[in-house]
Amino acid sequence: MNEPREHFASRLGFIFMTAGCAIGLGNIWRFPYVAGENGGGLFVLIYFLCLLFFGIPVLLMELSLGRAGQSTYPGAFARLKSPATRFPWHRPAYLLFTGNLILLMFYTVVTGWLFFYAFEFIRMNEKVYSDGHFQNLQASPGTQTLFMLIALAATVLICLGGIRKTVEKSIKYMMGGLFVLLLVLVIHALCRKGAMEGVKFFLLPDTSTLQDGGWIKLIHAAMAQAFFTLSLGIGSIAICGSYIGRERSLLQEGFWIILLDTVVAVSAGLIIFPNCMAYGIDPGAGPELIFITLPRVFMEMTGGFFWGALFFIFLAVAAFSTLVAVFENIAAFGMDEFHWSRRKSCLIAGVILALTSLPCIFGFNLWRDIQPLGEGSTILDLEDFIVSSNLLPLGALYLTIFCTAASGWGAENFFREVNTGKGLHFPVWMKNYLKFVIPVIIALIWLLGLREFFK
Repeated sequence: MNEPREHFASRLGFIFMTAGCAIGLGNIWRFPYVAGENGGGLFVLIYFLCLLFFGIPVLLMELSLGRAGQSTYPGAFARLKSPATRFPWHRPAYLLFTGNLILLMFYTVVTGWLFFYAFEFIRMNEKVYSDGHFQNLQASPGTQTLFMLIALAATVLICLGGIRKTVEKSIKYMMGGLFVLLLVLVIHALCRKGAMEGVKFFLLPDTSTLQDGGWIKLIHAAMAQAFFTLSLGIGSIAICGSYIGRERSLLQEGFWIILLDTVVAVSAGLIIFPNCMAYGIDPGAGPELIFITLPRVFMEMTGGFFWGALFFIFLAVAAFSTLVAVFENIAAFGMDEFHWSRRKSCLIAGVILALTSLPCIFGFNLWRDIQPLGEGSTILDLEDFIVSSNLLPLGALYLTIFCTAASGWGAENFFREVNTGKGLHFPVWMKNYLKFVIPVIIALIWLLGLREFFK
């Protein structure tokens, strides 16, 4: 017989854990450069609208699925599907669940980059201020592998301790420290000469910034970012829902999660874009933006090595919180599906990830001639494309259909679950919006995005 499912010790622990799953590289690494590539303020506006009209409803569905199913993604589908249906709703969920593994195959590597930069600032290596330092890191498979393994080993150790004993407590400290440091760095960035030009680019919508592909590319990028930052559609949020009680309704908790996630994303933009303008750096420079822009900022600051070390430590912590949350999901899968002990499941998942993270690393050096998405692309780009542009939106589409279809879980059961407990209630009059509007729009944007990509 399985042991009773472990739950969070506090409401704050649940909010921080779920927010920690959402807050990470999606906000601080990916959001600024995607916003820069797609014209700044107009992208940010569309992104906020996607969070409001799609992010919150799908977030609530995934949390409700986890809390009602008390299992990881496939198990929750199997438990909650209508007894009258013969359709195996849980089987496609296995494919969608692989998004957690693919996500961590490059997430561990980028988190390792952040650990490396924190180490470089701590030992006050002057080379960290040069543009070529990041390229040298990517060219070294040994250094990348070492720091990837450090990040992964720390993740495994935390998850070995269980939800209440180590995971919840660790994430509380991570989130608290992150918010304090972000506030300090935002204030400093906004005090720089020319900072307001960066703020205008970041926050003021301007149709003249539309890139090739126009509105379709912009809306697709914004929706993909919304699902990526919240990790919606692959079960990363559902596992958090499975660890909470039913004392409170989920709408209010969902608002807190979205709010914390958005605050961090906006803060990251307010740190990076003002400094881009101050130093004449292209805000659409791509994934390397944070590794080129920020070291220059710290070089100009009094005590730059100190501030740089702190920032990259807590930047790594933000990524690390997601790493822990998503890894916990994979470990829980082993416990739920195969009835492994927590120790066995964590160790097996750790070994698998250590091996499957290597292609991402080699894509920058040993396998740099492999350009799966065209000239200049890397294996990381392919993994990101699979997760962000496909599994996340398709997972959100599948989840929405399951939660509203009579042959799935059914809208009545979803609304009963999401509104169980004290607090704000999700309005039942939105049933038809969830059932007919959201699935059509998600599917349409996904298809249009694929068309633009292959063009």
